[in-house]
Amino acid sequence: MSELKDKSVIVIGSGFAGLSAASFMAKEGWQVTVIEKNETPGGRARQWKADGFTFDMGPSFYWMPDVFERYFNQFGKTVDEYYALKRLDPSYRIYWKDGHTDLPADYSALKNLFESIEAGSGEQLDKYLKGAAYKYDLGINKLVHKPGLSVTEFADWETVSGVFKLQVFSSIKKHIAKYFKNEKLRQIMEFPVLFLGALPEDTPALYSLMNYADIKGGTWYPDGGMYAVVNGMYQLAVELGVNFQFSEAVNELIVENAGIKKVVTNKSTYTADAIISGADYEFTEQSLLPLAYRSYSEKYWKERVMAPSCLLYYIGLNKKLKNTIHHSLFFDVAFDQHGQEIYKDPKWPGEPLFYASVSSITDVNVAPAGYENIVLLIPVAAGLEGDTEELREKYFKKIATRMEQHLGESIIDSVVYKKSYSVTDFVSDYNSFKGNAYGLANTLRQTAIFRPACKSKKVKNLFYTGQLTVPGPGVPPSLISGEVVAKQVIKTLK
Repeated sequence: MSELKDKSVIVIGSGFAGLSAASFMAKEGWQVTVIEKNETPGGRARQWKADGFTFDMGPSFYWMPDVFERYFNQFGKTVDEYYALKRLDPSYRIYWKDGHTDLPADYSALKNLFESIEAGSGEQLDKYLKGAAYKYDLGINKLVHKPGLSVTEFADWETVSGVFKLQVFSSIKKHIAKYFKNEKLRQIMEFPVLFLGALPEDTPALYSLMNYADIKGGTWYPDGGMYAVVNGMYQLAVELGVNFQFSEAVNELIVENAGIKKVVTNKSTYTADAIISGADYEFTEQSLLPLAYRSYSEKYWKERVMAPSCLLYYIGLNKKLKNTIHHSLFFDVAFDQHGQEIYKDPKWPGEPLFYASVSSITDVNVAPAGYENIVLLIPVAAGLEGDTEELREKYFKKIATRMEQHLGESIIDSVVYKKSYSVTDFVSDYNSFKGNAYGLANTLRQTAIFRPACKSKKVKNLFYTGQLTVPGPGVPPSLISGEVVAKQVIKTLK
């Protein structure tokens, strides 16, 4: 048995939220042990290397650089001590049925682009982003840092007086429609929530803060990929004295007198004053805890609205592409239909929207010289059955063929490496509920106090972090989630 000293905490999982929670606890003088079932840190943001190619397995968009800078600053560090950043220009490209649109990093150029698509939309973009800036400031700097344990947390004057400006009771779809009439402009503005949260009609207009993050904050690339961020956070944690146990899976949480007495893994048994689970919330509750100590029922979980899962492909080409950029979104099929197939009538999509990341355009080190590194992503409903190799191959040919048509050059016959990843892999690698990739959808009924709580209702020393609790899905919110839960542990068990 591994005995830990006084003021000790075990963190289950080393995704962004787990790494964040571990570092904040270590900063406060706690002895921290992170138990990770996989061989390396990162969780869904792990790295995959094969045949000279290096792939980010999960997140690939680096938004909200201020959140990352703030994170490292709290430990007396800066981002550039751990990794270098480059702002991408264009930020990304969107393919339509009739061509494509590049979204420039420069705001004046973006306004001119909007104006060229719809007269008057440049000025409308100014107005839209003014409100989005307010939401971003209040949302990212204040609201997301609340633990969501009581409605009284939101009772201060600034939050109450700003509730109408935050527009939590109106949808982002209606909000965007007030400013832009052109369908392409609407889809440009709606894409961040469709890919990461819920249908635009079910997402509060509060999340226009994502448009501010996109347009004003910019799209960046960390040298070495998103795993450079994971590695930076891991290195910081090690510097702070955090102990990591890799390739070790937690099998059981033993509860006595409403407190976790032991953490049983496939290799050892641990004791600690506090447990922070950065593993999938539903898995922790339904698979690790005795029935009497679960805060939420099986029925509760079945009724949650999940953000999408993904069908992913990690592709190596034996040539360079001539006509693409780092990030591309393929909106050349029915936008609304695919959304319905994710959220309302869950099924494998008929004609999917998809996303392509060609990181070797920006980073020569992720592919052999003269070769290309591509990640393709189709958002799909969580919980789908029939995730077979035959189905994956069908979709690969479908989207690769569409990509070939838009680029005017071959892809399929140049593939020298291919690995697919989808619903069943998310379950087996991350114990992911329904194979979700992004956690709970950002609906009004699943925001703040309506999300699963970061503190167990029945176990006094059990806490939760990650994208199924507050504040929500995405990399920056996960960093904040770790900070929020660490403060709760310290407040509760001081």
